[in-house]
Amino acid sequence: MLFGIDTVQHAQQVMADSFPERMAKIDQDAITVLFNHQRFRQKNGVGFYQYVTDKKGKIQKQRDPKIKDLLGKIGATGKQFTKQDIIMRMMIPMINEVVRCLDEHIIASPAEADIALVYGLGFPPFRGGEVCYLDNFGIQNFIEMAEKYASLGPLYAIPDSFKKQAGYLSNARKITFNSK
Repeated sequence: MLFGIDTVQHAQQVMADSFPERMAKIDQDAITVLFNHQRFRQKNGVGFYQYVTDKKGKIQKQRDPKIKDLLGKIGATGKQFTKQDIIMRMMIPMINEVVRCLDEHIIASPAEADIALVYGLGFPPFRGGEVCYLDNFGIQNFIEMAEKYASLGPLYAIPDSFKKQAGYLSNARKITFNSK
């Protein structure tokens, strides 16, 4: 599943408007810079990368020498992240939002969340969804890991309900939530 930068920009704005306390959008981030420079990814051949068609007609991404200058304007540095940092920076907010959706009865069950994430968002099917990922990672491991990233902001704060349930579930492998 591919999303253009224009779609991502719109989604960020919708989330920021809906949940300003934890998803506020900063004025100039990488997505905004790319959007303002009409770098929509495969839609027009440029984004973080350049997209070119090879001899067989298949689209290939290549490094774009202009991206460093564009992102340098917003103070983005060439900081290196470990694979684990990247995974956790993506997974913690997603898991937290799944927990909130379950708490607020927006979704009825953990299985429903996993199905929606795999089929609707394009979460890797071999991972089974966020809740399946969490089951395999371990609830206590997740909470300990998430606390290391809490300084990144409210999006990384574990919901209180999850912390409470984690105490009850620390010896259990499968998570359960209150349902209607």
